[in-house]
Formats: sequence, structure tokens, C-alpha cells
Amino acid sequence: MQTHKAKRVEITIEKVMQSRLTEALKNTGVTGYTILPVFGGSGRSGEWTRSGQVSRAGGMVQVICIIRPDRLDGLLEAAFSVVERHIGVVCITDCEVLRAERF
Repeated sequence: MQTHKAKRVEITIEKVMQSRLTEALKNTGVTGYTILPVFGGSGRSGEWTRSGQVSRAGGMVQVICIIRPDRLDGLLEAAFSVVERHIGVVCITDCEVLRAERF
């Protein structure tokens, strides 16, 4: 089976910023993403759990996008415009997909 190169972008951000992030992504033409709850973790401020209420909105979420490599810069600019002033982490991984036309 033939595969096609793509980028997987994972953005972990405070739940209160979720709609601002997804709106920024949509404005750059990114329409496909998945949102997952984040139950806990550890960072510069130490360990935290969802039950510890890291923010007033009930914790963190992770927004995952898989896109064509040529669309990466626009997505990163949109994500950074939201993440730069808030708690958040952006990770980029190379991946391969089976149906390139969907990305």
C-alpha cells in the first residue's frame, strides 16, 4: 500500500483556550482535528492532575491535527498566536497517511 508524508501536530492547551485555538486553525484552512482531555502531567510548575484544577475551566485538552507538510507553517502561526501567552505545548511529528486527499 502506498503511504504519503504528513505532519502530526499536537497542541496541549488550557481548556478555556480550546475554542480560540480551533477558531484560529479554521481561519487558516485547517478543518480536521481531534480534541482529547488531558488528565494530568508535569511541567515547569510541577505535577498537576485534572482533579487539581490547573485552570478555572477544568484542566487541559490536546488538539491533534494531521496535515500536509506544505500547510505546517500556517498552522503553527495560528497555534502560536493562541499559545504564546498561555500555558501550552506544541509538538510536531512526521507521520504517513494512506489517503492523502483527506489532508
